[in-house]
Amino acid sequence: MQHNVLILDFGSQYTQLIARRVRELNIFCEIFPYNHIPSDLSSYKAVILGGSPFSVRGEDAPHPDLSQIRGKMPLLAVCYGAQYLAHFSGGEVAASNTREYGRANLSYIKEGETFFEGVSENSQVWMSHSDSIKALPTNAVKLASTHDVEYAAYKIEGETTYAIQYHPEVYHSTDGKKMLENFLVKIAEVPQNFTPNAFVDEMVAELKEKLGNDKVVLGLSGGVDSTVAAVLLHKAIGQNLYCIFVNNGLLRKNEFQSVLDQYKGMGLNVKGVDAGDRFLGELAGISDPETKRKTIGRVFIEVFDDESHLLEDVKWLAQGTIYPDVIESVSVKGPSATIKSHHNVGGLPDYMKLKIVEPLRMLFKDEVRRVGATLGIDPELLGRHPFPGPGLSIRILGDITPEKVQILQDVDSVFIEGLKSWGLYDKVWQAGAILLPVNSVGVMGDERTYEKVVALRAVESTDGMTADWVHLPYDFLMKVSNDIINKVKGVNRVVYDISSKPPATIEWE
Repeated sequence: MQHNVLILDFGSQYTQLIARRVRELNIFCEIFPYNHIPSDLSSYKAVILGGSPFSVRGEDAPHPDLSQIRGKMPLLAVCYGAQYLAHFSGGEVAASNTREYGRANLSYIKEGETFFEGVSENSQVWMSHSDSIKALPTNAVKLASTHDVEYAAYKIEGETTYAIQYHPEVYHSTDGKKMLENFLVKIAEVPQNFTPNAFVDEMVAELKEKLGNDKVVLGLSGGVDSTVAAVLLHKAIGQNLYCIFVNNGLLRKNEFQSVLDQYKGMGLNVKGVDAGDRFLGELAGISDPETKRKTIGRVFIEVFDDESHLLEDVKWLAQGTIYPDVIESVSVKGPSATIKSHHNVGGLPDYMKLKIVEPLRMLFKDEVRRVGATLGIDPELLGRHPFPGPGLSIRILGDITPEKVQILQDVDSVFIEGLKSWGLYDKVWQAGAILLPVNSVGVMGDERTYEKVVALRAVESTDGMTADWVHLPYDFLMKVSNDIINKVKGVNRVVYDISSKPPATIEWE
């Protein structure tokens, strides 16, 4: 894999956004914690220092070792990075009188600077810091100011080092992508050769070399990630790839058969295993969300292990792990709090003596879809909404019973089919229904009812890291609510979730 740009993470919520903007320029980049810099930097063409929730003036300030980077490679320091270079290189950083957060406009740009080519004065940028640079570091030259921040950007003479106190990666920085392009392409001369076609060619060659004539087993889910991983592997090793699609009893209505039908004609070795009763039996009486996830993970591995034993001489397990999974599993400042366990991260139990291969581990979700399109995968399959590994179990709040699964499958089917018939499905990143652990009073045909409440959820996002709720038309919500209550026995109330992520998560458990 190409290693063109190194991004050092200091714990900022925006670090992944920097990577996404760089990738949009067809430039490959990787994120590493500031305290785990790769020992071999020879393949990198430039380095970006990200932001941080910490202050450079604090005792707990992150201190990167830049001895092999600064002055030796093109370096762009963003926000915390800019303050770090100033504070520890002869400049001064002090607390701002007011926290500089939100929109600002460039009021001064030094003429003739490549970094600001195509950027005009008054261009909007996004600030997010409580400290400010009061004096520039040694040999630094001011490049830009805003009305409130004199040293919004600077460079250090004698080095290819640039620093900015704002965030070019966020949407609100109008010319932020242009500035990144100026730095990476015009100043650092990083090649723009990271395309879906190039990725496919390089990954197929890498898989052929890595796997040789070995057999590989892959757990298909019907989702985009596992499907693209399967087709990539099939392109590399053909019939030595064995795919297993497990029905855990918590899939969407009729999904087990419909997904198997979709894979027909793709040339993949796919075996469907119906283990729904086994999963539901193990889940009986369990209400805690994390316990549900771990139980499903354990039973899946047991079922998968049973099936893989029926295959001879399998040496590898393939997974559809993608880059956000990898990034989130590496904490910048010690172990991160577990919000919810991830079904693709954490490895295998010792008794499964398989090596792991993850062909998509360096891609974001939207990049996976573009690679899938390059591979010729059916657009309907690529356009499928993400669906959680634990399935409907984490959309049924409380304990799981076959009756609750049936109710939620029926509700979900009405909702999803409604989105498709109204032309809304492709405008939504992820949608689903949640069965709440409460009953409510209703009236049907002059009779009192006391039945289940369901919540509908639809969000827009690019990779699931952040998400906004979708403003679905009121007429649609009215129609789908009526259809659910009329068609699904046991439900008498429908609500719509208008929470964004953060602070909420996309799923309720």
